Amino acid sequence: MCALISGTVALLPLGRNAAAAEAGASSDRSADQASQRSPREQAFLDQLQRDTFRFFWEATPAGTGLTPDRTTPDRTPGSDVASVAGVGFALTSYTVGAERGYVTRAEAATRTLATLQTLWQAPQGQAPVGVSGHSGLYYHFLDARDGVRAYASELSTIDTALLMAGVLSSQAYFDGQDETEQAIRALADKLYRRVDWASAYSPKNRPLLSLGWTPEEGFIDYDWSGYSEGMLLYVLALGSPTHPIEQQAWEQWTRSYRWESSFGPPHVTFGPMFGHQYSHVWIDFRGIQDGYMRSKGSDYFTNSVRATHANRAYCIANPGRWKGYGELVWGVTASDGPPGPKDGGAAPFRGYWARGVSADAAADDGTIAPTAVGGSVPFAPEVTIPTLMGFRERFGDRLYGKYGFKDAFNLSHPSPPGAPPGWFDEQYLAIDQGPILLMIENYRSGFVWELLKKSPYVTAGLRKAGFSGGWLDSPSARPDAT
Repeated sequence: MCALISGTVALLPLGRNAAAAEAGASSDRSADQASQRSPREQAFLDQLQRDTFRFFWEATPAGTGLTPDRTTPDRTPGSDVASVAGVGFALTSYTVGAERGYVTRAEAATRTLATLQTLWQAPQGQAPVGVSGHSGLYYHFLDARDGVRAYASELSTIDTALLMAGVLSSQAYFDGQDETEQAIRALADKLYRRVDWASAYSPKNRPLLSLGWTPEEGFIDYDWSGYSEGMLLYVLALGSPTHPIEQQAWEQWTRSYRWESSFGPPHVTFGPMFGHQYSHVWIDFRGIQDGYMRSKGSDYFTNSVRATHANRAYCIANPGRWKGYGELVWGVTASDGPPGPKDGGAAPFRGYWARGVSADAAADDGTIAPTAVGGSVPFAPEVTIPTLMGFRERFGDRLYGKYGFKDAFNLSHPSPPGAPPGWFDEQYLAIDQGPILLMIENYRSGFVWELLKKSPYVTAGLRKAGFSGGWLDSPSARPDAT
């Protein structure tokens, strides 16, 4: 058994503020639960957070700060195409790294400023090449060397929102008076205020937002309706002091929800687990409610608790009879997966795919993704932490490496003669590593949640969406963006 599992691993010191947050966590029920974990579990979470942070710190080129969409430890930093959503997760991870003592605050500030400068200085416009975006929105993928459009990708509303969540995290955290931290706050403000969310209305269903736009085809013929990670997009778009969307957008968005029973108590459903996680990385939904959740006597945090248990219950029931599924092998979401046959025949395996669970159907090919579990630690620590530890102990370095958990595995996939059973990915994906690191931190200290409570833009967006109660009613929650 490795040193990590036995609890003998050497730990880096906590940052000053994180240590204080954990010491005074009695008022935070998430941190309250975290303080009750055994030394062995605490050592595991320490190691997992540190290793996952290393992905963002080492794989991201320091010069541009543009985090690769995916990588393996032997690839050269900066050689990959960057994901702007991954950059949002990276920016937030640097604040955690500084608090946990993985890097110094000055190192984190320097990297953050370089990233924001790249984002601000990269050209914008309607040209199909040579630009990073248009109207403050960013293309889904950028060349990590020069920050311009890659893969003929779309101008993405949701990826811009995930990026801006990281930008606002940086603005809230770096509150010092030295030149670097002042520059971070100023650039973060400019970047967020530049985004013209209202330019991205759905052509058919205004005031809903379109998924995106390309210079070749115009607006994508789909909009953000039906519960998903788009919740974060609407909050940030409503909260803008410069280019907000119409306030009715939130009500129209919630009218598209599906409230149903899916392997457990009823909740607003969305198949892949990431849709129940991404918005919660930055926003503390415990105890605050919009009109829709008030009508259900629930809140979005409780909704994600139910979705987590439903995902696990589905895997335990295992209607597809996939190998290995059970109480300690579960977690279905969008992820890498094993390739199907190359002869064009029917294949149960789908490569990268948005796998998920719902009441009437499941998109499932036997692939399990650790991020589905790690990103849900605050929602159900009693089942997620033992599952993550079980992954590490049972599968060893086939699943866990230098940067923590690799993206996915599939025990039903045939292996070559003499090889261990199943398929195990070698890749690390930024948008899957981010929820693991940041949601474990929210579980342990509430740190990222507390950062964004300081953002007047986030609180303004929540209030315009009709949220009230809980922390939003406290005197420290400013009602309007400045």
